[in-house]
Amino acid sequence: MTMRPCLRTSRMISRYAVYWVDLNPVVGSEPAKRRPAVVISDNEMNRRLKTVVVCPLTSTAHPRWSFRVQTVVDGREGEVAVDQIRTVSRRRTGGLVAQLDETTAAQIRQAVTRMYGLLSVPSLPREPRSS
Repeated sequence: MTMRPCLRTSRMISRYAVYWVDLNPVVGSEPAKRRPAVVISDNEMNRRLKTVVVCPLTSTAHPRWSFRVQTVVDGREGEVAVDQIRTVSRRRTGGLVAQLDETTAAQIRQAVTRMYGLLSVPSLPREPRSS
């Protein structure tokens, strides 16, 4: 599959950077309002698509929840709500707040992997190479 560049979105949005994102409208207990969110989609996707995948930040602490990553962004303690992953239009994103450090980025990757059960997926057998 070949992805074509997204022509309307000239601003680069970077993976593991925190941006202001407008999450309204919402349904039920989804995180609402304009809030910081971490972009977790791959930079290739971020360059070419009109959407990005984000995890909102929250100031409500749940340190025992395995799908929450504790962090400090712009001097404020909070959590990356990996359990609230959303795909949003790039038009919902605002200004850059911060770039997360590699340790926090690794914790987010680990939480996503656990949440989606990716460690429990067996590897597919490789096709023999033809000469």
